[in-house]
Amino acid sequence: MPTVILTGLPVPGSPLADQLRSLGFDVRSAVAPRDTAAVLAEVPADQRVAVVDSGFVGHVHALRLALTDPRFDACAVNGALAVQPGARAALDEAADEPPPAGPGPYADRLAAAVEAAGTTVQRPELGTLVAAVPATTAERDAAVAAVAAVDEEAVRLRTAVKSRDGFFTTFFISPYSRYIARWCARRGLTPNQVTTASLITALIAAACAATGERGGYVAAGVLLLVSFVLDCTDGQLARYSLQYSTMGAWLDATFDRAKEYSFYAGLALGAARGGDDVWALALGSMILMTCRHVVDFAFNEANHDATANTSPTAALSDKLDSVGWTVWVRRMIILPIGERWAMIAVLTALFTPRTVFYALLVGCAFGALYTTAGRVLRSLTRKARRTDRAARALADLADTGPVGELVAAALRRLPSYTAPAFMAAGAGSVAMLLAAVYAAPFGARWPLVFAGLYALTAGAAVAQPLKAPLDWLLPPLFRAAEYGTVLVLAAKSEVHGALPAAFGLVAAVAYHHYDTVYRIRGGSGAPPHWLVRTIGGHEGRVLLTVVLATVLARDAFPVALTAAAVFVALVVLVESIRFWVSSGAPAVHDEGEPA
Repeated sequence: MPTVILTGLPVPGSPLADQLRSLGFDVRSAVAPRDTAAVLAEVPADQRVAVVDSGFVGHVHALRLALTDPRFDACAVNGALAVQPGARAALDEAADEPPPAGPGPYADRLAAAVEAAGTTVQRPELGTLVAAVPATTAERDAAVAAVAAVDEEAVRLRTAVKSRDGFFTTFFISPYSRYIARWCARRGLTPNQVTTASLITALIAAACAATGERGGYVAAGVLLLVSFVLDCTDGQLARYSLQYSTMGAWLDATFDRAKEYSFYAGLALGAARGGDDVWALALGSMILMTCRHVVDFAFNEANHDATANTSPTAALSDKLDSVGWTVWVRRMIILPIGERWAMIAVLTALFTPRTVFYALLVGCAFGALYTTAGRVLRSLTRKARRTDRAARALADLADTGPVGELVAAALRRLPSYTAPAFMAAGAGSVAMLLAAVYAAPFGARWPLVFAGLYALTAGAAVAQPLKAPLDWLLPPLFRAAEYGTVLVLAAKSEVHGALPAAFGLVAAVAYHHYDTVYRIRGGSGAPPHWLVRTIGGHEGRVLLTVVLATVLARDAFPVALTAAAVFVALVVLVESIRFWVSSGAPAVHDEGEPA
């Protein structure tokens, strides 16, 4: 049970102790600052502990934000400080010292001492919420009046919604999903349970679509929207009740893709029942969406901590964002998850799977071109210095396997001015590889030459630190090469089951790439090297796919793709689950751009 230490003389009639107990704290007292260390010594080091001034006046939710958020080792508002075990030593040391001199509550001075010792202290934005330690009776009366003047529940509901979200989500989902989140919180439901319900609903929707009947398509569209409402609700519930967890971060990071890709598969199965083969369109939609996301992730990782990170293009973007309506237009045209799922649901209910995939391909292609063009312009016009961490993140996103590593190691000692040439060669080999597998008959041997060239140049492209303005394009180009090769060869084989098997293989590999992204975003680094080597790296999988298409009979190709998909899925999922449920995994939830 977490403990809170109230410091200073108790205030008659103050509801503070009851408020803290309502948040799940065991309340203890330390009248004088020098008594705090003795009380701290009685609290186990593996428990959360807080120090709050007895004169604190404020909203319960302000205390909740400061004292119960599990994402930070230390967190504080005026008059209150809480630390987790990771910052406990810093708090103990600060409490053992003579009380820091200066005005203000003792808890604030402890927070300053903890921060000075090297621990980051998170200070949440309170907005209209009150957190004060009045010095006089008049100030206390004013603070109590300020608390009464603010509707705490309205603030809590409002802040449960992402500060940046898509148009459809903001205006058609969040106005009521936040109340569903509150309903769930009051009944003890957790975000993970809501996330799981969203996944199950989406899988049922996919099963309905797989029936190939009009009634099934209508039910699938409705259930997909219900799944999306639950998908919004789980994050809002986490923010409403501060129920963040490492498992929740993993589920939140991966289930959106699992739901969407399962629905694509359901649509393809339903279309097949009606005699229409759209597996190539389903796989193309998945590839386009994944590559677009990798563009976003790679660009953000390359530039989020760069110095002098400005450009005329970014200035123009900021200027456009200052005009209200342009913000929503620019968010809608990239087809974020809310708009995308709404479009899929409506088109599924009214039209055919082929129509759904055509709309997806056109809409996602436009969004990808728009965002990629903007990022290229920003990269070319800004004079930013990329950090070593960013270069390392891009190298990890590249997903280079044993073949590429050997090439990179052999070329690493070459002068740095060779890097642009190798980067251009790597990008050019992507186009040559895809052109070769597309132009050659299935089973032809000469695409092996281009697959080998791709593996060599892909390794050369990452031999030097990726610090050039456009190096962030390498990961999405490698994704396009790998996924595109699998799609083209499966389609050209013209064998029953080849495209569904290719869909499964790309889905398994895409999961690995998303898992890599979210580990890097959480500050834990990429998956271990043994995992990347075991599944071959992108260049190894390209070589394997082309070799299989060359040496195997047509009928054996789908079996080989299926075996590869099962192997990759098992290895990646086992390691991913081990990582995300471990104590070292970060509780990072997506609060940024709509996916």
